[in-house]
Amino acid sequence: MRMRIGEVADRAGVSTRALRYYEEQGLLASERTSSGQRTYAEAAVERVQLIQQFFAAGVPSRTILQMLPCIDTGHGSPEAFAMLESERSRITAAIADLSAARDQLDRLIGIARHPTPEHCPALRDPAWAPYAPAAH
Repeated sequence: MRMRIGEVADRAGVSTRALRYYEEQGLLASERTSSGQRTYAEAAVERVQLIQQFFAAGVPSRTILQMLPCIDTGHGSPEAFAMLESERSRITAAIADLSAARDQLDRLIGIARHPTPEHCPALRDPAWAPYAPAAH
């Protein structure tokens, strides 16, 4: 049984725009009726849900596309696992960068809440005096 784009979208919990995007990226296939409407196989719902899981895990569409042959055959290759591990490493690095940015922001918030002459020229005497760190 073939389904129209709206039915697939409803059953998979995505927008029709998302389905069109997945097609543009080569992640999903449809057929066209004589009037040009997209129709999908029943398996499209499950495919879209899997694509959504990859996106939720932070995997970009280009990597998902490379994973599809393994998904379609049910056999993971060493290359597929290496791609997933590479994506995990990329995400771990991004988390570390965000954590460092958050820590720096916390320091700036602390300075803003409790300004000192060291960090706030307006508190220096005189206010225009340049900051000269004390030698330790």
